[in-house]
Amino acid sequence: MKDTNVYYVGGSKGGVGKSLFAFALVDYLLERGQNVLLVDTDTDNPDVYKAHVSLDLPNLQCRMNSLDDADGWADLLDTVQEYSDHAVVINAAARTKTSTASYGEIMKSALEEMGRDLMVFWIINRHRDSVELLHSFMEAFPETTIHVCRNLYFGEANRFDIYNNSRAKTAIEQRGMTLNFPAVANRVADWLYSKRCSIQKALEEMPFGTRAETQRWRRACAVVLDAALGVNHGSWRHQTLGTDARQQGHSRGIPSADHDAAGAESARR
Repeated sequence: MKDTNVYYVGGSKGGVGKSLFAFALVDYLLERGQNVLLVDTDTDNPDVYKAHVSLDLPNLQCRMNSLDDADGWADLLDTVQEYSDHAVVINAAARTKTSTASYGEIMKSALEEMGRDLMVFWIINRHRDSVELLHSFMEAFPETTIHVCRNLYFGEANRFDIYNNSRAKTAIEQRGMTLNFPAVANRVADWLYSKRCSIQKALEEMPFGTRAETQRWRRACAVVLDAALGVNHGSWRHQTLGTDARQQGHSRGIPSADHDAAGAESARR
């Protein structure tokens, strides 16, 4: 079954891992035969767009779309409507905080009119502002499924004290999940960013050791995404999930927590 949902990858600050998560999500969807529309809103530094636009795959479309003003949000909705049979991955620029507060509810209403579901992956580090920005985003997108992804590049899951003990975590887990975004060796992240190539393309060119680490990370990311997408999209998901996701995580040596999907160590951007 085709996935036609809209996945918003955000975090409202640079350096928390949004782009690398978008790399993993696009790769995950393509590997499962989905049509994918990638929209990179970071027009100043469109790493994710540049890494994928040259792939020339029939089931992948790539666009750049600023969300700095009303016209940008309108263009985004027009593009989403045009590709009605595609899963949409939006890699949100850090600077979209102000416009999101203004147009978030409009976007959500428009997607509902199209019959498209919105799922948010919110990437955090261990700093207080990650949680404060999350509160602001939740106000802009009420009644939306939001999965918070602890980027374990910044430490183990139990060291995210500010988020772990916050009211935001309790609110998030009423509709979504707390996820652990798997770590990857710096050499892999450096390869993807410096060469601006997709995970699929990188695996064709990497030295053996770097390729092996990338494959390990790719499998760990699939466990996380299986769990997140399996909550609401069981009709097309790759594996049986729920408690099984946590069992798979333990079997691979991946830590988990209450209501958390499995994760490994984490990513760096």
